[in-house]
Amino acid sequence: MSKTLVDPSNKLTLRSKLSYGVGDAGINMADTVVGLLFAIFLTDVVGLRPALAALVVFIGRSFDYINDPIIGHLSDHTRTRWGRRRPFILFGMLPFALVYMLLWYIPPITSQVGLAIYYGIAFVLYDTMATVLYMPYFALTPELTSDYDERTSLTAYRMVFSTIGAMVAFVVPLAIIGTMKPENASLIMKVGMGVAVVSILPMIAVFFGTRERSEYQAQEQSTFKQSIMAAIKNKPFLYATAIFLFGWTALDITQATLIYFLKYRLNLEQNYDLVFGLLFVAALVSLPVWNWVASHWDKKRAIMIGMIFLAVSIIGLGYMQPSWGLPAVLFFGTLVGFGLGAIQVLTWAMIPDAVEWDEYQTGKRHEGMFYSLVQTLRKIASSLSLPFVLLMLDWTGYVANSPTQPAATIFGIQALIGPIPALFLLVGIFFALKYPLSRTVFEQVRADLQARTQLKDKE
Repeated sequence: MSKTLVDPSNKLTLRSKLSYGVGDAGINMADTVVGLLFAIFLTDVVGLRPALAALVVFIGRSFDYINDPIIGHLSDHTRTRWGRRRPFILFGMLPFALVYMLLWYIPPITSQVGLAIYYGIAFVLYDTMATVLYMPYFALTPELTSDYDERTSLTAYRMVFSTIGAMVAFVVPLAIIGTMKPENASLIMKVGMGVAVVSILPMIAVFFGTRERSEYQAQEQSTFKQSIMAAIKNKPFLYATAIFLFGWTALDITQATLIYFLKYRLNLEQNYDLVFGLLFVAALVSLPVWNWVASHWDKKRAIMIGMIFLAVSIIGLGYMQPSWGLPAVLFFGTLVGFGLGAIQVLTWAMIPDAVEWDEYQTGKRHEGMFYSLVQTLRKIASSLSLPFVLLMLDWTGYVANSPTQPAATIFGIQALIGPIPALFLLVGIFFALKYPLSRTVFEQVRADLQARTQLKDKE
């Protein structure tokens, strides 16, 4: 193991943090472009009915219910000279880029059903290759450090790059495309190709700049059933995933609705890039603040504060009137971005602690399975939240590219941008209240695990 990358004292070098963290810039850029633009691409550019577009996303995301746990289990059991996770990253990059491009191609198909079938298949391929690439990457976190605060710091580095990737995704594509209309289809395809290529480049740094701990490859591995049962019996993991699930569902709904909200409610389509840019600058600035809050208190209290702050901010955004003007939008966008940073860094930072609890309880590690289950839950949330947004538009009489929408549609968009995601955040706060793994408990767990290791070494 290279001592320049993983220090025996669990203090990661700057190079290690940067090499790992930069990977999320590409991951989140590609994923954010899909979350932000794919729905309106299907409705306003391809011309699919919102209900069929909802079906496309639901089918694509639902397929991941199967492949996420399978890929997680496979990565736990992979044994190579490059480790368990990194081979998936190396060999998954190019296929991912190729299938990503398929999402933004408009085939010569005229029927609504035919288009829905094409984009359903394309979305299944995209989500499958995303799982192959992303899940092993996320599972590297607990293998790089076992220190409570170092994991928050490592996750903060990842979230800095993640936020940069998201900021690029929100600003650059729309600045190039202009408006999401049929006449810009060729530009959208070019942007999709560019995002596909750029998104995989940071993963090269992850592969060459990180090293997995060799002792984890030597550990006896559990069966698929044993790994699933370990997750089910792990109380901190269950609460952490519930917090993760409801927090990211709120973000998914807000993200999918925001572009419709700006275009049809506030009449600010021409200011997409400015609003989104400021929102993600605020999220980026907030990351060290939330890291400081977590390190001075603990992750439980920090995530509760962050969720409350975000809920209040998005409710304020949802009640905005067009007459308030751009400055008011930028103000609320800044608040939303600041709260967004808490969800990004803290929900991910709680998962690796549950991995240590698992080892404490079972004597084994199941990072791949744990992270695959987290990803599966997020896909379940996304498979329901994004179609829900599209179905809400369909139910309320949405008319693509119409300068005037029905009053019911405007009301639905307002509900989707504020009160509905705020309700999910409140449920997340409830689970955070019951989260059992405090800093004190975790430090005791780590001390016991170190004592066990020292005892084995003596034997």
